[in-house]
Amino acid sequence: MSETDETTVRTVRRTAVQVDGEPASYLTAGRQDAPPVLMLHGTYWSRVWLPVLDHLADAGLRPLAVDLPGLGRSGGRLTPETATVPALADWVTRFASALNLSGPIALAGHDIGGAIAQHLLARNRLDVSRFALVNSVLYDSWPAPHVAQFREGDTAEGVLAARRQAITRVLAGVATESLIADYVDPWTDERVRRSWTALAGAADNRYTLDLVPALQRSTTPKLLIWGEEDLHERVEYAERFASEVPHTTLIRIPNADHIPTENAPDHIGGALTDFLTA
Repeated sequence: MSETDETTVRTVRRTAVQVDGEPASYLTAGRQDAPPVLMLHGTYWSRVWLPVLDHLADAGLRPLAVDLPGLGRSGGRLTPETATVPALADWVTRFASALNLSGPIALAGHDIGGAIAQHLLARNRLDVSRFALVNSVLYDSWPAPHVAQFREGDTAEGVLAARRQAITRVLAGVATESLIADYVDPWTDERVRRSWTALAGAADNRYTLDLVPALQRSTTPKLLIWGEEDLHERVEYAERFASEVPHTTLIRIPNADHIPTENAPDHIGGALTDFLTA
């Protein structure tokens, strides 16, 4: 498996690498030899990380915001079996291998991508040096009702409209028609809609609840960044995690919802770079 040749430095770019015979698309920036930061999305896509990627690259890091299989710009299609958190964690390890990532790497997760990140850390699937979560699922906080409504059956009907509604709500004060359209665009593809319904159907909070004892034993430094206005991944869950899991720091982002990177990119980009380069 070989990575697409890219030479641009410090400018965010999209490229791909083959994983399981399908293109795994990802956003990246910075030098190829810089320390990697693997960034995972959940019920959205890699677009959630775009506002902070240049911050990380400017700090001498190499962010890698990947689209999970069948989602965003990646190829393939998820099934109920391949859309579970453990199965997606396995896929992420193959993605890391395809990029020849070796040695300790920083790991970040948003939404269900945070559950995948927790699995990778708690089960020692990757050598994780530092660990960050942004409005991630925690404990039994998920699936949210607007995701759970698609758990039954394999229909993609209504997904595009529901995603547009959810994105409009969580972007709140920063929502513009062009930004909403940019976020919604992947779901105009029926294959992506079908993959997303598989992800919704596989959502199960036992995958995070089961990890709590191992996370409490972990000595890896952890950072939580939380939009305080999130209706589902509420800041109270982050407060509980910070109080129960050692080596955890919580940063609250006021007037921000589920995608706080859009509300406070400079604040969050700075917090991430300070944490990841400490």
